[in-house]
Parts: sequence; structure tokens; C-alpha cells
Amino acid sequence: MAQERPPALPLELVNEFVRVAHGDFAKVKALLEETPALLNATWDWGAGDFETALGAAAHTGSRDIAHHLIDKGARIDLFAAAMLGKLDVVKAILTAFPDARNSRGAHGIPLVVHAQQGGEEAQAVLEYLQSLAEA
Repeated sequence: MAQERPPALPLELVNEFVRVAHGDFAKVKALLEETPALLNATWDWGAGDFETALGAAAHTGSRDIAHHLIDKGARIDLFAAAMLGKLDVVKAILTAFPDARNSRGAHGIPLVVHAQQGGEEAQAVLEYLQSLAEA
């Protein structure tokens, strides 16, 4: 017997959650507390441009939001790892999948930009990615 799926999240709510994850930490926390299922929800901006709240935080350098989402169980990816300065994670992924260095995140934003957005904490990741581009 097949399990019944829960109802889809309201599109307006998913859109709001992803939008505020670009920098409004208080609103992210409030929405996630109200609706925990938003954690890994994805908004389709069109033309294959899908974005999660973690993806939004990753390309805007919103470290506090990213850490909060990951602590709550969000699926971490290469882009968030780069912004957060997780050099060991980035190296492991790019060693296993070298062409992933050319991957683009939400809105077509390159991996290196995510590292730039991470600031000082992501400097080692930025230097590593730049060294790959020079090779």
C-alpha cells in the first residue's frame, strides 16, 4: 500500500522563504519555526534556475542564515561549503568531480563568487579555486 504524500507547500510561502534567505535572518527563523518543511524547499525562478534558502544564503554571504539552516538539517552543497570556507569539503568534491569547479549555483552564479562572498573565512577556498583556474 502506497503512503500518502503530505500536501505541497503553498508556492507563495516557498517564494517568501527563499527571498528572505538572501539576508533576513529573523524572518528566516520565524518562517522556519512556523513551517519546518520549508527547510529544503526549492523555488523555481524559471528557465532551470532553482534556488533553496541555503543557496540564497550561500551566494549572498549570509553566513548566519547558512549555519542556522545547516544546523536545522538543510542539505549542504558545494556552493554553501565554498562560502562557509570549508576547504576540505570543497577539495574532496572537486577531487572526485573535477569538472564541478565549473558548476554554477542559483542564478548562474559561479562557484568562485560564492567563495568571494564568504569573505575572510573563505579566503583559503577562494585561493584554491583561483589556483585551479590558473592550472
